[in-house]
Amino acid sequence: MKERREGLVRGDDGRLRCWWSVADEQYRRYHDEEWGFPVDDDRRLFEKVCLEGFQAGLSWLTILRKREAFRRAFDGFDFTRVARFDRRRVLRLLGDAGIVRHRGKIESAIHNAGRALVLRQEFGSLAAYFWRFAPSPAARPRRLTLAELKRLVTSPESLALSKDLRKRGWTFVGPTTMYAFMQAVGLVNDHLDGCPVRARVQKARRALSVPKAAAAL
Repeated sequence: MKERREGLVRGDDGRLRCWWSVADEQYRRYHDEEWGFPVDDDRRLFEKVCLEGFQAGLSWLTILRKREAFRRAFDGFDFTRVARFDRRRVLRLLGDAGIVRHRGKIESAIHNAGRALVLRQEFGSLAAYFWRFAPSPAARPRRLTLAELKRLVTSPESLALSKDLRKRGWTFVGPTTMYAFMQAVGLVNDHLDGCPVRARVQKARRALSVPKAAAAL
C-alpha cells in the first residue's frame, strides 16, 4: 500500500518520492539518482538537449527505455562525431527500431551538434553556456508545492535560453522543452518540498563549481 500526500507518494520501500516517479522502476531510479542533480559534463548536457527534443509528444518513460539505444545510435552523444553524420547515417537511424524514428528530430540532433561545436568554441564548454541560465534563488518559489510545480512549465530563464539557442540556429529547443532540460540537469531543483531527494540535490548543487564562460555575451 502506498501512502499519498500532496504530490508525494511513499512507496513499498518506505521512501517518499515525487508522484510522477512511482509508475515504473526505471522512473524511480531516474528520480532518485539523476533528475535534478547538477550536470556539468558537455556530452551529458548535449544528450539531455537531444533527448528532450526527441521526447516532444511522447512520455519521458518512452525515452528512458530507449536511452541506451539512443546512446549507441548517436555515438554516445559525442557532438564532435554527431556533427559529421551524413545522409547515409540518417537513413540508418531511420531504420533503427530502438530509437524514435522521426526524421525531423534526427536531423535536428545532427544539426544541433554542429551548433554545439560553435557554442563550445565561444564559451569554452557547453556547461559554461548553459549554467549562465540558472535562475537566482530569489527567482524561485520559496516552497515548491505540487500546485506551484504544475504552473512551472516554462520560466523566464527557459524562455531566454530558448530564444538565445534559436538565435544561434538550434532547433527543437522551445521554452517548455528547455524548462524540462533545466529540471533534468539541475539548473533548477523541482523535487517537491518533502521529497528527500530535494535536499540531496541542493547539497550537490552547493558542491558544484559553476563553470565560467570563456567569453562574455
